Amino acid sequence: MKSIFSLVFLSIIGLSSCAQQPKANDIPVENDPKNYTTALVVSDLSIPWGMTWLPDGSMLITEKSGSLIHFKNGKKIEISNVPEVYLRNQGGLLDIEIHPDYKKNGWLYLTYSSKEGTEKGGNTALIRAQLKDNALVNIETLYKGSPNTTKGHHFGSRIEFDNQGYLYFSIGDRGARDVNPQDVTRDGGKIYRLHDDGRIPKDNPFVATLNAKKAVFSFGHRNPQGMAKNPKDGTIWVHEHGPRGGDEINIIQKGNNYGWPVITYGINYSGTKITDETKKLGMQQPLYYWVPSIAPSGMAFISSDRYPQWENSLVVGSLKFQYLELLTLKNNTVVKRQKLLEDIGRVRNVAQGPDGYLYVAVEGKGIVKIIPN
Repeated sequence: MKSIFSLVFLSIIGLSSCAQQPKANDIPVENDPKNYTTALVVSDLSIPWGMTWLPDGSMLITEKSGSLIHFKNGKKIEISNVPEVYLRNQGGLLDIEIHPDYKKNGWLYLTYSSKEGTEKGGNTALIRAQLKDNALVNIETLYKGSPNTTKGHHFGSRIEFDNQGYLYFSIGDRGARDVNPQDVTRDGGKIYRLHDDGRIPKDNPFVATLNAKKAVFSFGHRNPQGMAKNPKDGTIWVHEHGPRGGDEINIIQKGNNYGWPVITYGINYSGTKITDETKKLGMQQPLYYWVPSIAPSGMAFISSDRYPQWENSLVVGSLKFQYLELLTLKNNTVVKRQKLLEDIGRVRNVAQGPDGYLYVAVEGKGIVKIIPN
């Protein structure tokens, strides 16, 4: 069981979080500055969920339908031997990331909705594999959420490595908000941390907690579909879908409870209340939240010198309002909001490429490159 010291520590953290008010949506979003042009670099994609780059500059792109595409020299090559996905509603082939030392070991990582298990339906799985002759080989399942369920929403899922080589990934609450997010003995509504080969780090926060999922790093999440490493300090940032209102950005810290569904700034889709509480002892306040929801998907820090006017900014895709939101940060506080790519379509992902440019995945369109004037 968790020690008394650790419980007291979490309570102290909770007290400090209650004292800090989040930066609510009292910052109006400014119009698109239009100080850039765009180029469609990969066309004819349906729902491009994840994207990453190989050392040679070519791209790997996941389509939610289950296809993995290698875009190289202007051509799309479909990769074979991709695991079968549980394709239902939000479920499918999700995120992709390469190992920080990919040049030496060739490992790439994927999350997807998997039917593996005895129950009907699916849940989020994390695998690693290598690429050879346009096929995935040496596939290893590193983690599989359980139990399977036929519910078609809240799979998560994003992947990120930190500066120490730990692997983080997210699983949404799988539509079971009253049982999964607040219970560390159950999968769902969590951020997980593993070694790159799937081993559980010995200092994960719940390794000594009876019956806990030992891979859990933080809990109380709803449906995290954005994850990025802050290049300044190496912290892992996550954003997640709220219900109707209450989309959040959080800095992920070991063992913290981010509140869902006990506290939230959102309401049910029907307009009824989920809870009267927006803060509670032992539960973290978001760094920022949106009301109304923008339905965020994909997130990236801008760290290159390609966009000097957007220095110290974070970009977040909006599925609902079909634009890219630029958030200017100062001391981990949002001080300015701007629309980019207004009316471009449902933005599913955004990433900074190895060439320093921003690439935006747009549903029904493809991958768009932002080129500053």
